[in-house]
Amino acid sequence: MVKTSEAYHIPVMLDECIKGLNIKKDGTYVDVTFGGGGHSREILKHLGEKGKLYAFDQDSDAARNLPDDERLVFINHNFRYVRQFLTYLKALPVDGILADLGISSFQINEGKKGFAHRLEGELDMRMDQQGRLKANDIVNHYSERELLRVFNQYGEIKNAYKLVQALLETRKAEPIRSIADFKEAIKNCIPAREESKYLSQVFQALRIEVNSELKALEILLENAGELLGPGGRLVVMSYHSLEDRLVKNFIQSGNMSGEAEKDFYGNRKLLFKAVNKKPITPTEEEILVNKRARSAKLRIAEKS
Repeated sequence: MVKTSEAYHIPVMLDECIKGLNIKKDGTYVDVTFGGGGHSREILKHLGEKGKLYAFDQDSDAARNLPDDERLVFINHNFRYVRQFLTYLKALPVDGILADLGISSFQINEGKKGFAHRLEGELDMRMDQQGRLKANDIVNHYSERELLRVFNQYGEIKNAYKLVQALLETRKAEPIRSIADFKEAIKNCIPAREESKYLSQVFQALRIEVNSELKALEILLENAGELLGPGGRLVVMSYHSLEDRLVKNFIQSGNMSGEAEKDFYGNRKLLFKAVNKKPITPTEEEILVNKRARSAKLRIAEKS
């Protein structure tokens, strides 16, 4: 069954994103997380006949949502390869880049993809179904040290050691293949009255590791200066503190550490300037309509 773009994903802070891109009618723009196509469709509405939009998405299901528009070029790959593809297509420099990070509503609601702890299915979590690493590979084959890294770094799990010991003990007897298997293995680690929050953090950690999400974001940010022309806009929407910290540090300093380079005279060398000093967050009205929006933070930067 073909999903509509609305069913696939409701775009978060749509107006704020479009305003942040500061779209020129004949400009060239990149939506690195096409998903249901909500943001891309709105960008196309603001473009003239000579405008161009390049859209990336590693999930092959996203191609179902493509509008019939000659100004749109869809690239079925992870956005970590955006520089290579745009160079090959002779599309550089571009006027704006939009990244709506995280996971789409459609992916969450597809049990077979294994993203949602409230559904049943294989513990998969691959955004790219051609990828080799699944979440059940991690819980069954990673060492104790590797598992601690994943849950501490990507999930900020307070009782990560107890969680890892539970997984190690369970997999001695039999492999952990499904979401149900996984939840059963860690049931004694879940804090009382915090099941949903805890499982969301644990699943987030596995998803980030499976898809190398933070590394892909770092690559995108590092390439942004080369991809954008002068005055070009970088618009990034994140959904957890790990992503937002990277984006904030990059905009403020030009790197992931947050420490800006200085010239001979001690002046900070900045490639971007923040359009909004504080992150833009969704209104209460939007959160009521779309619960996924509640954790969203939008940062906008302009190339100097």
